[in-house]
Amino acid sequence: MAAGETQLYAKVSNKLKGRSTPLLLEPLLAMGFPVHTALKALAATGRKTAEEALVWLHDHGNDPSLDDPIPQEYALFLCPTGPLLEKLQEFWRESKRQCAKNRAHEVFPHVTLCDFFTCEDQRVECLYEALKRAGDRLLGSFPTAVPLALHSSISYLGFFVNGSPADIIREFAMTFATEASLLADCSVKPCTKQLHLTLAHKFYPHHQRTLEQLARAIPLGHSCQWTAALYSRDMRFVHYQTLRALFQYKPQNVDELTLSPGDYIFVDPTQQDEASEGWVIGISQRTGCRGFLPENYTDRASESDTWVKHRMYTFSLSTDLNSRKDSEASSRCSGEFLPQTARSLSSLQALQATVARKSVLVVRHGERVDQIFGKSWLQQCSTPDGKYYRPDLNFPCSLPRRSRGIKDFENDPPLSSCGIFQSRIAGDALLDSGIRISSVFASPALRCVQTAKLILEELKLEKKIKIRVEPGIFEWTKWEAGKTTPTLMSLEELKEANFNIDTDYRSLPWACASVKKIKRKENGSW
Repeated sequence: MAAGETQLYAKVSNKLKGRSTPLLLEPLLAMGFPVHTALKALAATGRKTAEEALVWLHDHGNDPSLDDPIPQEYALFLCPTGPLLEKLQEFWRESKRQCAKNRAHEVFPHVTLCDFFTCEDQRVECLYEALKRAGDRLLGSFPTAVPLALHSSISYLGFFVNGSPADIIREFAMTFATEASLLADCSVKPCTKQLHLTLAHKFYPHHQRTLEQLARAIPLGHSCQWTAALYSRDMRFVHYQTLRALFQYKPQNVDELTLSPGDYIFVDPTQQDEASEGWVIGISQRTGCRGFLPENYTDRASESDTWVKHRMYTFSLSTDLNSRKDSEASSRCSGEFLPQTARSLSSLQALQATVARKSVLVVRHGERVDQIFGKSWLQQCSTPDGKYYRPDLNFPCSLPRRSRGIKDFENDPPLSSCGIFQSRIAGDALLDSGIRISSVFASPALRCVQTAKLILEELKLEKKIKIRVEPGIFEWTKWEAGKTTPTLMSLEELKEANFNIDTDYRSLPWACASVKKIKRKENGSW
């Protein structure tokens, strides 16, 4: 390119140098998924395995919001485990059976440490690191027992966390918020008010005594291992009702949803004017599609049923820090906090190897000179003695040598300067997306071979990957309306022009047949 074109290209491309591709992202990019949708799938599935993200992407193939830059919302909770959790879950069941459902039943037993905040999909792993750093910093001082004091009012029932244990837990939440701000550029508000574990909320006043009796029956003397758990939810459906499909339903009309048992459907109660009696309009969590569904095929689900757990940090009961380090925290970090690293490596590599063989990326060539300067373009840039000169900046700087001279370029035109720029931008975009290229096939038309070469140059693969010239993908009768096939550059001429051509490649039989078929048509033999 000319100096001015090079400077323009450098300004526009603004590529990111030295970008690394996370392990879970690689197999998805190998399939040809764009980076933003692959990251969206990983965030929506808790970044556990590439297989889960792949299933999500396939299910959301018709999701109209797939390309929308809508991040997940995240929250950090302190959750009980073991015998205490079992007793709390028993309280949940009994309180619902005896006193009907209240707001507390929408979520699992927890203490809110940081309320919901947004985080960009590409920064989610930074949240995991923030959680680990905060946990490691407070690990030695975290209380071995968290005291719970029952508190009751006319509309609230729950356990309060008081004293120095509450101060330490708040310090942990503050540390996580600070680390998340630094690492993930998130605005996180830690809980600074009374820490509490809600048992019942917004219940009928006449149920208060029954709920108190059930709460006092919860034994608090059991030792409990607490975990800090990071959850996410889809911020678009915060105020929607959540339904769970009980039966399979096959749509009878194009505007109806497909239901499978266990599917979750988000329903906006204020947007049901179009629905007939017995029907609702909802959005499927599994597919992202919107449509009508029979209401009697569903049941109400809890709000947190659609939340996704990302990572946990478990505060062990043991206070021996040396034993923690020796045992790698007994799966606290390697098993619970980073579950994907150890168990998914081999499966991810196998998946990547499988999907890479099946992915095909189709690229159109860049702008060609005859599309801009017309069929007489060659007359505009050739001297009487048959030499090339550049009459306009959108003409290429030079042309490769051809054995029969410049006239053969008339029906086999090169890229324009803008076409060269377009091809480099396409290669730069592929490099930026992280897509891996293993083989390149190009039509024998000069413009196509040029496009392939320029893309490979931007991918830094021009010396590693040879271009396989395939006549079967040459398109002759679309743009041109000539009576004879154009004279194309030979493989030897292309190599002489510094194109890295695979001279050992042989075209497939069906491809050769297609070229002969065109020639027979032009000769009037069919």
